This record gives sequence, C-alpha cells and structure tokens, in this order.
Amino acid sequence: MSSDAAATAVGSEAAAGSEAAAGSEVAAGSEVAAGSQGAVGSETAIREAAARIAALGESSPRPAPDPVNLPMIRHWVQAMGDTNPVYTDAGVAPPAMTQVWTMRGLRPAGGEDPGDPLGLMSAALDEAGFTSVVATNSEQEYHRYLRLGEQLTVRSSLEEVTGPKRTALGEGWFVTTRSTWYVGTEAVASMMFRILKFRPSAPPVPSAPLDPSAPSAPPVASAAVLRPVVSPDTAFFWEGTARHELRIQRCGGCGTLRHPPGPMCPVCGFARLEYDVAAGTGEVYSYVVHRHPSVPGRRLPIVIALVQLTEGVRMVGELLDIDPERVRIGLPVRVTFDEVDAELTLPAWREDRR
Repeated sequence: MSSDAAATAVGSEAAAGSEAAAGSEVAAGSEVAAGSQGAVGSETAIREAAARIAALGESSPRPAPDPVNLPMIRHWVQAMGDTNPVYTDAGVAPPAMTQVWTMRGLRPAGGEDPGDPLGLMSAALDEAGFTSVVATNSEQEYHRYLRLGEQLTVRSSLEEVTGPKRTALGEGWFVTTRSTWYVGTEAVASMMFRILKFRPSAPPVPSAPLDPSAPSAPPVASAAVLRPVVSPDTAFFWEGTARHELRIQRCGGCGTLRHPPGPMCPVCGFARLEYDVAAGTGEVYSYVVHRHPSVPGRRLPIVIALVQLTEGVRMVGELLDIDPERVRIGLPVRVTFDEVDAELTLPAWREDRR
C-alpha cells in the first residue's frame, strides 16, 4: 500500500472513530436526559394522583363488621395487660381499641376497599417504583368512650403527600391520611396516620460473624439513626436519658409504675403523672436476633431485648456487645446510654456480670 493510501485509510478510521465516539456521547446524553425526564414524569404523575385522590374528600362510610362487644374487649385488655375494671364492668370500651372495631381482617370479604385513599395512593406509588412501606407515626384523638352495642363506621381522606425525600431507608414519599370514626353522625374519634413509601436501597453486604473479643463497632453518624418521636407524654423520659437516668412514669394518685408512658393512669385514671428513676438493672424477659432487613445506623445482626426491670415494668432496647448465641431468657442486664449526638441519648443494655 502506498504512503498516500495508508494515510487515507488511517484518516478514514480516525474520522469513523470520532464519529462513533460522538455518536456514543450523544447516545449517553440522550439516556441521561431520558432518565431525568422519566424521574420528572414520575414525580408529576405522583403529584397528579395525590391531587386527584385528595379532591375525593372523605371516603364512603365503612361499617365495622361487629358492634362494640364484651368478648373482644376481654381479649384486648388481656393482650395489653390492662387491668382497669371499667372496661369489663361498666360497659365501655378502651379508647385505644377504636381502630380495632373497623379492621377488615387478613382476608376481607369483598376484597380490598376500592375507595380507600391510602390504598389508592399506595397503588400510584407502587406503579412509580416506590414499593416498600414503613409506618412512621400516628396521632389519635378520642371524643368519648364507646359503649357496648354501638355500631361504628369509619371514613378516611388523603391529607398530604410530600416528596421525594431521601431517607436512610431509601428515597420515598410520605403519605398522610386522616380517619374519623362515627356512631351514626357523631364523630367519636379520629386518627392521623403517616407512612413512608420508599424505593429500597441496594441490599447491604452481609456482616461478618460477631467476635466477642473484638472492640465495639465505631459509632455511626447521628443522621443515620432512626430518631424517636418525642411527645408531651414521653418528653420526661428522653430528658432523663440525656442525664443518664432511666425514668419510669409513676401515677401521682395510686403510685402505679408504667411503661411506655401515657397521658393518664390505666389503673385509677389519674392524670397527674410523675416519675421514678430506675436502678437500671433487670433481666431478659424475651428477645429477638435481627438479621434482616437492614436497620439505619446499625450493623447486623443485632439483639433486641424486652427487659423486665427490677421495678417490675418492661422496656425494649438493644442488647450490646454480646454474641447472639449467648443470649438467654433470664440473662441479668444493666442499662447503658448511647450518646448519639447532643440531642439524642438512647438507652441500651449490656450483660450484668456483677
């Protein structure tokens, strides 16, 4: 081949290579643009669905399958450990049972409720790829006691959809609904309920088996830890953990200790509540070894224990620095305090070897 022909061939290959590279860059740019447009389109579709569902207002009344009745009350108070005799002797139901009366069960007759705003919004988010869900918080308000024989209905509406938000679980949307319970036309209770519908992050790399002789894992970033919701009923507890005190709510009337805290004594109904500082000792009453799914701010596996305190109440917390195979019912434990940051200190437990 002559030098001129070779130069021509090389020039042609170089030109072809440049065109191919340019074509690849254009194609890559098109893919990025398409991806961005897809995300924007998905957000637009979600917001349009939210506006459409919210505009429907309250759903049609859905009746409870049964009237308020004593057998269900008995089962509920036994399961909850509520010994207040008013619920079995005076013909009234525990206010916290309100939602129980209208629950549809695992296999509801007639299938899913087509007018349920939470179901409609969840379906829209599922379609957009936000298929995982976690409940984040709930606020209930009770207007009066329910009485035996009363028939409840519930109506729900979509209040708010916000997102997309980046969370420790993954990117997602917060969905807030409000349900109101009626006896006839009288509103007797309401509930704000919020969930996070999210797209799961990539699965974590499996953790190596725990070596009891190894030093504790370094502290995680405080932003990665799931933070408790502090309410007027629980503020005293978290103020205590900040001072490395384990506080137990005590009734200012009859002196009954209780945990978790609540607005009034379940034994005598007294509303002036005080607290005692616990000794911080107890034993494992029950426990679970959590291996999956991932927990923000924690390296798996972790042990979550239900601890029976020396004072008699029970409290849930993480059991630290112990091989899960060594955990047993009755294991003596002592409280410790995990200072996450300046605003949050979590109570946890360690084996008490003393």
